Amino acid sequence: MYEVGVIEDAAVAEVSLDPVRARLLAALAEPGSATTLAAQAGLTRQKVNHHLRTLESHGLIELVEERRKGNCTERVLRATAASYVISPAAFAAVAPDPDRSPDQQSARWLLALASRLVREVGELITGARAARRPLATFAVDSEIRFASAGDRAAFAAELTETLAALVSRYHDGSATGGRRHRLVVGLHPSLLLPRADGGAHSSEQDTEKE
Repeated sequence: MYEVGVIEDAAVAEVSLDPVRARLLAALAEPGSATTLAAQAGLTRQKVNHHLRTLESHGLIELVEERRKGNCTERVLRATAASYVISPAAFAAVAPDPDRSPDQQSARWLLALASRLVREVGELITGARAARRPLATFAVDSEIRFASAGDRAAFAAELTETLAALVSRYHDGSATGGRRHRLVVGLHPSLLLPRADGGAHSSEQDTEKE
């Protein structure tokens, strides 16, 4: 089982988004059969079998083993991944294009970049898996609390300058056998944490000095 499965086909995306099938897919993070799933989902075994056949035909679940039970054979299935992400490639006609309106301070442009990141890395994972070769990637995830909007702007300017210097130092457009790599850096406010009463709050006070 893969940690993350990438869905690149629109038909597979449609199947995975069905609420009942999505619940069954989540339950099959651990191997299960139509009988055990029917009890968990509150559905008949026949209905569960119908959904399982659809999920299996689209490559979202796979057969683990077959067990003989009296006159019947019980099929034990498992999801092909612990979790899934739908690539924008599944909706190619309406996928965002970050080259259309580049704007460093636009949240929608950041989203378009993230969308392209999911699509490209998803395709790379699929290709590396088919070739049985490792995929060289690198990622950093961090959180920073700025004292003021001015500090945030200064940080962005310094980060831009530092990255430009690094890119200039290591980029070699004429290197024989070299391979291009895409570098994406994003900065956005952290999401507020949910409160027990249904509201939302941050772990610290979300005030900002201008």
